[in-house]
This record gives sequence, structure tokens and C-alpha cells, in this order.
Amino acid sequence: MLDLTYAYMFPVAIAISTVAMASGVEGGTFFAPIFLLAIGLPPDIAIGAALITETFGFTSGLVAYARQGAIDYRLGGSLLLFTIPAAIFGSWLVQWINPIALSVIFGLVLLAIAVSLIVSSQADANEGDSSVVNSFGVNSLTTNQSEALLEDSLTQDESTAPSSRANYLGGAIAVAGGALLGMIATGLGELNGFYLLKIKRVPGTTAVATNVFVVAITAMTASIGQFSYFLHQGGTALETLVSVVTFTVPGVIIGGQIGAFVAKQISQHALEKFLAVVFALVAAILLRNALPSVTDSLVSML
Repeated sequence: MLDLTYAYMFPVAIAISTVAMASGVEGGTFFAPIFLLAIGLPPDIAIGAALITETFGFTSGLVAYARQGAIDYRLGGSLLLFTIPAAIFGSWLVQWINPIALSVIFGLVLLAIAVSLIVSSQADANEGDSSVVNSFGVNSLTTNQSEALLEDSLTQDESTAPSSRANYLGGAIAVAGGALLGMIATGLGELNGFYLLKIKRVPGTTAVATNVFVVAITAMTASIGQFSYFLHQGGTALETLVSVVTFTVPGVIIGGQIGAFVAKQISQHALEKFLAVVFALVAAILLRNALPSVTDSLVSML
């Protein structure tokens, strides 16, 4: 029999997915704090539900970019070699992390995302119509600009290719982003987007598409691991997880389609500023709640 306890999450998921798709922010950035703070789920269940939900939301975008032929599968595959094991490790590690430490980590990441949104929103305003910087920190160039840059990147010789140092840095960033995705269901998109555009110099549209590909596959792998863990555990934890995603997954699928339309109707500049304020407030709540415990721990160490 279907448990309707979390039925209210269906419209909530539609709204969140609409905003996430319109802004380019990872869905887990919204769902994880809701599951942790509003619903009060244990950290492992909250992150598992956020990962599974995010996987379905990003898969919709993955299919769209695949049809456009905009994904650099070779580059994405090289990053997946780092992000997948890191995400699996992070999703396993979360069950052993103190909830207070998890709140601090998540709060700091949300603050970083808020700053990123403000910076990208300002860059958007400065660039005007010729170039739009999304919340991944990746320029979405016009079609002609992207095609020209993509052609250049495909035909460049070894003398102009990024150095091995950049590749090593990309691996380190991918590991950090993958671990964050596994632990708190967000962070990989922002870190990976910065690497692809600013360090690897991948053309805008290709960078966004490849980023979506990496996040979607990594989240899918981590969520499978999470679900397998809960399936093995069984009991109340599994029932709670299934009850939540039963309503969030259909919601994000619907919201993803709506968000693609909404993105064309509203000001990206205003939306990103609004989200920056929301994330900063959530981060403040998380860090404020964790402050007494952190203070006590520091005092006991002295």
C-alpha cells in the first residue's frame, strides 16, 4: 500500500525542479536542506533521497544535450574516472560523519555557491546578451560562438593544449566534487564547471553539456550505491527512503520540463540573486545550529 506521508513533496519537488532547471543549480542543493531541516530525516536518508531525486532531474537535461551532440564524452569520461569512486566513497562515508560536522560542511558549501551565484549574476549583467554565465560558472555562448570555439578546441595541436598540470588539477577538483556530491548531494557541478571553463578552456555550451553528463552519471552511480545500502539494511530506513522518492522523482521530471520553459521567460540575473540570498540564509541556519556543538568541542579540546 502506498504511504502518503510525504505526498506533499510532489508539488514541492515540481517547484524545486522548476527553479533548479531554470537556474542551473544542482537539485540536491535544494533537497538536502529540506530533507535535513524541514522534514528532519537522518543525514544518510536525507542525502540518499536527495541523490536519487537529483539523478532523475539531471537525466532529463542529459538526454536533451545528448540529442544536441554537445557533450564531449572523452573529456567527461576522463573526469568520471575520478568523480565516481569519490562519490561512492562520500556516500558511504556520510553514515559515519557526525551530523553536526555534516551541517558545517554543507553550510560552508552553500555559502560558496551563494557567492558563486552573485559573481556569475554580475558577470551576466556585465556581458549583456552576447554571453550568459550560468550558476555553474560556465559561459553559455551564442550558437555561432560555441561552434567556432568547439572547432578550435578539436583542431588544436599539442603545443596549445592545456598542460598536464591542469589535468592533474582537474583530477583533484573532480575528486573533491565527487566526494561532496556523495556526502551532501551537491558541489560537483559548481567545481567541475569552474574547471571546464576557467582552467580547461572548454567552449561554453560544450562545458555545460559535459558538466551535466558528469554530474548525472556520478549522481546515478552514487544513488545506486545508496539504494543498495538501504535495500540491504531494510526496515524503517528503506521504507522512509522509498516513501520520499516516490513523490519527489515524478515531481522533478515534471518540474524539469517546466523549468526549461521558465528559463526563457524570466531574468536569469534576478533569479540568481534570489537564490544566492536563499542559500546564504539556509547556510546561516545550518551554521548557527551547529555553533553550540562546535564551541563545546573546541572548549573540551583546550
